Amino acid sequence: MSGRKRDGWNPLPHSSEDLPRARSVPSTPQTEAPAYRLAWADEDFMTQRDLRPVRLQLELLKPEMLLTEYGISSTVIMFGGARIPEPGGEAWAAKNETQKKNLTELSVIYAEARRFAQLCSEHARRSDFQEFVVVTGGGPGVMEAGNRGAHDVGAPSIGLNIVLPHEQAPNVYVTPDLCFNFHYFAIRKMHFIMRAKAVTVFPGGFGTMDEVFETLTLIQTGRMERVPVILFGKSFWEKAINTQFLAEQGTISPDDPDLITYVDTADEAWAEIVRFYKLDETDNGDE
Repeated sequence: MSGRKRDGWNPLPHSSEDLPRARSVPSTPQTEAPAYRLAWADEDFMTQRDLRPVRLQLELLKPEMLLTEYGISSTVIMFGGARIPEPGGEAWAAKNETQKKNLTELSVIYAEARRFAQLCSEHARRSDFQEFVVVTGGGPGVMEAGNRGAHDVGAPSIGLNIVLPHEQAPNVYVTPDLCFNFHYFAIRKMHFIMRAKAVTVFPGGFGTMDEVFETLTLIQTGRMERVPVILFGKSFWEKAINTQFLAEQGTISPDDPDLITYVDTADEAWAEIVRFYKLDETDNGDE
């Protein structure tokens, strides 16, 4: 019976039925006019500035609905630089010899990110991939390593891509059904945080800094539950962010640096998550 829908009885035609009907009408000056298009199927209308609140809502709704349908309850965020190559790979982003040397040395971070994603994903298997699912920005570098580590062990992983001025595409290891694309940075960052049980941060640039500081601000101000914030590469981060200096200056509280845990290996990071949540690695994944 055509009126029966997944959400119960509905005697009215569904929008998915009316869309092809609207497109199949004879071509006339009236039906070819922009005004005749169904509003929600009219890209010119939907991309007008006045429709920004609607687009914001849609970008919030679409991934939320799909992640809920997939059954994902919690995630482990993996933030980090797009420019870091895999071990033995080319430092393609280097602009000079110094950058080439340093990016090549940072390739060990790619390996640790991949290993960490494997550990998270093996644990996620215990909950049928509902808890501690890896989520990255979906791009190259550390993000690729995260999705690749999940892929290594046959686990799904999420990629939250963003439209950028230069050509870019999701890395090939993101689970296709969990690969999202965003126009609004703000909504993308909301989706990172909304399910996060741990935030791991690998060496990166301005984007990574933005993500780590926004997370720390949410926790520091009590707008977000405290979760492990784990920074990989202590020597890198102690030079990049001097939290002790900020504390000494009084611009943050003396105990705010304790919001951060520094590690150098995947095993150390996973051990911190196990300690924080008192996970029993011998059980079925329940906390």
